[in-house]
Parts: sequence; C-alpha cells; structure tokens
Amino acid sequence: MNENSLVYEYATLRYVPDIEREEFINVGLLMMCKRKRWYRCEVHLCADRLRALDPDVDIDMLREQLNMFRPDSPALADCPVEERFRWFTAVKSSMLQTSRPHPGLVDNAADLDPTFIRLFHKMVPGT
Repeated sequence: MNENSLVYEYATLRYVPDIEREEFINVGLLMMCKRKRWYRCEVHLCADRLRALDPDVDIDMLREQLNMFRPDSPALADCPVEERFRWFTAVKSSMLQTSRPHPGLVDNAADLDPTFIRLFHKMVPGT
C-alpha cells in the first residue's frame, strides 16, 4: 500500500424473482470510492438466463427499475456517493437486491475504471 492507494467498495446487483426461494441472477455491479467521490454502475440483462429462472420476467420493466442505480439517475442524486452507495446496498426484501459490500484497494485513481471492468466481467454472467 502506498500513499496514493485508494479504498473502494463494490456490490453485485441481483434479480431475485421469488424472495422465498432466494434464487438470484447477478445483473449488475456497483462500485464506489469515497475519497475520490467516484461511483459507477453497469447492468447487463441476459434474457435467456433471466427467463430460465423466471419465465414471466418483464425485462423492460426490470431494465427500467435498474436504471435507478446508474450514476446519472435522479434517485438520490443530491447525496454524496458514499450515502447513495450505502442506501442502494442496504439489505432489502425485494426483487432487486445487492450483495454485501466488499472492499478493495487500488494503487491510484487511474486503476478504478479498469478494476470496475474486471469485476463487472467476473461477477455478471454473459458480459
């Protein structure tokens, strides 16, 4: 760890069609670095995987609801990135959930985007 190292946190976005069964599909990733006031979210919906878990899934409605997590969304837009991230990653009993937040460390701010992309491809199938 050097003096320029930055702590970040990330969480996967999950689609949970039946809360009692607790089955889910990762559909996106949130990542935040408080020190740099940096926040990023990407979503990927694989229709075949979603329909395998939930044949009645409304993909357009799901996509619309997932838009609230995006950095340009008006949802919580006035909140600092860390407050927005905490609100989105709070435990919920709904069809859209997140994993527990996980911390990480990068050497500098230039490593945030490549780290996000690597994690996104690792955590979200079909990307």
